[in-house]
Amino acid sequence: MSEVLNVPTMAEMMAQGKQPEVLFWVGCAGSFDDRAKKITKAFVRILNRANVSFAVLGTEESCTGDPAKRAGNEFLFQMQALMNIEVLNAYEAKKIVTACPHCFNTLKNEYPELGGTYEVVHHTEFLKQLLDSGRLTIEGGQFKGKKITFHDPCYLGRANNVYEAPRDLIQKLDAELVEMKRSRANGLCCGAGGAQMFKEPENGNKDINVARTEDALETQPEIIAAGCPFCNTMLTDGVKAKEKEGAVKVMDVAELIANADDL
Repeated sequence: MSEVLNVPTMAEMMAQGKQPEVLFWVGCAGSFDDRAKKITKAFVRILNRANVSFAVLGTEESCTGDPAKRAGNEFLFQMQALMNIEVLNAYEAKKIVTACPHCFNTLKNEYPELGGTYEVVHHTEFLKQLLDSGRLTIEGGQFKGKKITFHDPCYLGRANNVYEAPRDLIQKLDAELVEMKRSRANGLCCGAGGAQMFKEPENGNKDINVARTEDALETQPEIIAAGCPFCNTMLTDGVKAKEKEGAVKVMDVAELIANADDL
């Protein structure tokens, strides 16, 4: 049986004269990458479960411009940003939630000077708000007592000081949160930031994502939790390189919560 997910677009909402509580910014990874699409679906299931009124831009959403900007193409970044800002402002978007720290950082910190000022929250922060306000309840379920280590995405942690929300969510699952030696502000990049996601690594004696995966495996986790689709890809590749894919799963925090309740 194929599941039916309720995902309205801003255009549909506007036609009905409604304004959603949040605009869910899906991002390129969440829209096109097969692995990241599962994170998008998990997050939508949670939003539906918590009765959150939300909408997506659908085909009107374009890349935020983060890879272009980080790769040095400021002109392309501004073109993409201004197009998005025009669409967002036309819909009078106020609060945006996204499961990608790159989109989160760009929308929150780079768009205001180009005329796009919004309240932007990462999906882990939003899920914590839902839990704190009682709109969402989770039981430990299948993750009770499981050893989970959390990898801090650079654009979520160091760039925006969001460290506690994802950890609080993991602990709400009654899981055993184990910290890597390099965590929080001292966390190590997965190797995909700064548009490195889209190119092969330079010559060296070890790929960054493998080094980071070794940090995670040292904690002997059953699950490596991530809060970023890029980190998810890099750590999954790292786990494969270490031939541990049978023993260790890489999962987004939203997937943990959706799966805990079998949404």
